[in-house]
Amino acid sequence: MALKISASSVAPARARVDVLAVPVAAGTKFVAGSDDIDTTLDGALTRAARVGGFTGKVGETLLVPGATGVAAKAVLLVGIGKPTDLTLDGIRRLGASMVRRLREHRTLGVNVLGAVPNSIDRADAVAALAEGMVLGNYQFLRYKSEARRSQLTSVSVLGASGTRVGAALAAAVVAAEATCWARDMVNEPAAVKSPADMVAAATKLLRGTPVKIQAWQGAELQRRKLHGTITVGQGSRRTPRFLRLEYAPRGARTTIALIGKGVVFDSGGLSLKPSNGMEQMKTDMGGAAAVIATMSVLHELGVRSRVVGFVPLVENMIGGNAYRLGDVITYRNGKTVEVMNTDAEGRLILADALVLASEERPDAMIDLATLTGACVVALGNKVAGLMGNHDAWISQVQAAGERSGEPLWPLPLPKDYRKLLDSEIADMKNVGGPYGGALTAGLFLQEFVDGAPWAHLDIAGPARAEGDDGYLARGGTGFGVRTLIELVTAFRKPR
Repeated sequence: MALKISASSVAPARARVDVLAVPVAAGTKFVAGSDDIDTTLDGALTRAARVGGFTGKVGETLLVPGATGVAAKAVLLVGIGKPTDLTLDGIRRLGASMVRRLREHRTLGVNVLGAVPNSIDRADAVAALAEGMVLGNYQFLRYKSEARRSQLTSVSVLGASGTRVGAALAAAVVAAEATCWARDMVNEPAAVKSPADMVAAATKLLRGTPVKIQAWQGAELQRRKLHGTITVGQGSRRTPRFLRLEYAPRGARTTIALIGKGVVFDSGGLSLKPSNGMEQMKTDMGGAAAVIATMSVLHELGVRSRVVGFVPLVENMIGGNAYRLGDVITYRNGKTVEVMNTDAEGRLILADALVLASEERPDAMIDLATLTGACVVALGNKVAGLMGNHDAWISQVQAAGERSGEPLWPLPLPKDYRKLLDSEIADMKNVGGPYGGALTAGLFLQEFVDGAPWAHLDIAGPARAEGDDGYLARGGTGFGVRTLIELVTAFRKPR
């Protein structure tokens, strides 16, 4: 059930909701607006906090039922820590902690804007709060026979009004719901998201939008010389597909290319992965889901740039027709690659997409891929690796990630490491040795970029969460959707 979030100028004490959420600073100190409510209640909230051991630390909550003197049926105390330390991402986390605490209630009034420091724009604060609440309320329960679904249906952000605030809130909800779609796709079992299933899901999502969809398969892949996609997918009975998505608003002056890795399941091929943890390889299409989700909201958000999405979709399986170590792939641009590891398959299909994207002569391009375990070793499961060929574009991408709460860390592409990809019989091989795997993977991809400013996001770590954390839920995170939306919405041609 969708969570409806709206801005309201109603005074907190008069909000007719099941629960009224009020902020409390560290040390049990109410902040602007909330102290007025406590005064109205003759200090009842202060007493409840002391009895309940509530201290106001970040993320702490305490439900105080039956408060008289306010229209709400109960009051939720929400710890915010030190108000001056509050950030946009901290506000997202506050939103998530509130909705998770109140899933058994239907309506919520939130009075936290008085806690927002002056350094944070009010519209940005409302947007962050809305994102956190939608993402925090996310549940994937399709296969749970006795699921306890969230009953929360409506949230009023109190003390928030004005056209700019309303627009920011609406845009944030759109971005968060797109992220939830990407989460759903990642969380689905691989058995129900074949390349053909992914095309069908994308087509359904994009129906009613002005995005033009092209889905290629079979002979069309051969005609277009998309041999990386063909080769990786040939071991599976579920044949590969390739999506080209185009959003072209009237008067667009810039073009951005988005590329997403779509390996719907990765067994490793003949370089077979160990079975322990292989079930998580249904996540290997996280980049594809992020691109499709982003394309679905461009018109609704009024994006002015032309945006073209390229999504290769394959299943990497073993079988009598699986590609072998030592095979050579000849790409559309004439470059040849010797396969030395069939479990380094993502870069082989991304190469097709990068060549096609380069032919569009975009003003900038970015790919997202759950590409290397090496990046997880380097940066853990919260931060994505960021590489590219253009400093200004890399900076723009990193800034978009920071504003979205999706941290990206720049990594180098050392020219001296390129020789690690040298092959005896082809232009290059698809792996570069045991060390610096994230970097050599980036160098491999760079070989297929022709001219445009390009950035590569290795999202292997943050594409999946092993437990609930802030506004993340266990499983697929939808990482990258909000960064891409921020990027295309505020796009500046790199110079």
